[in-house]
Amino acid sequence: MRAFHPLGLAAACTAALLVLAGCGTSRPPSPSFPPSASAPSRTTPPLTPEQAHDIAIHALGLVGTPYRYGGNTPESGFDCSGLIGYVYRNQVGTPPPRTVAQLNTWGYPIDGSELRAGDLVVFGTGRQPSHAGIYVGEGRFVHAPSTGGTVRMDHLQSRHWARQNAAFRRP
Repeated sequence: MRAFHPLGLAAACTAALLVLAGCGTSRPPSPSFPPSASAPSRTTPPLTPEQAHDIAIHALGLVGTPYRYGGNTPESGFDCSGLIGYVYRNQVGTPPPRTVAQLNTWGYPIDGSELRAGDLVVFGTGRQPSHAGIYVGEGRFVHAPSTGGTVRMDHLQSRHWARQNAAFRRP
């Protein structure tokens, strides 16, 4: 049985019900972040729908875990790429690259209209990406946002995130 952060369990259950119960009609935005020029890399087979779902549920279960720069476990806290690595390592067995810049070349780029649970969202305001999260459905993603904060779920169309350049990747 997997251990979930106690503060995040209630929020995760509520969010999971919303994500799973909803029949979304709104479409996420199309990507605007410049896609990486380097060739896509894949070290594992494409995710099955079950794996993608499990990745989203695991990420939701970590909501409330403290942020910590360089952190990559629930006990130590997470930064954004540490959260992604932890979830993928536990659900798929192979961790993704550790940095946001490397995540921007992992898997394959997809259009925002193709997003499904378990895909990556990569953000930035300049030429280089600076933040990433895990898409969980219904236009929402889970991420470790900043020092002093906790892992949380946000909407891609919220005021802050809609102003960021976003790219979407399918591992």
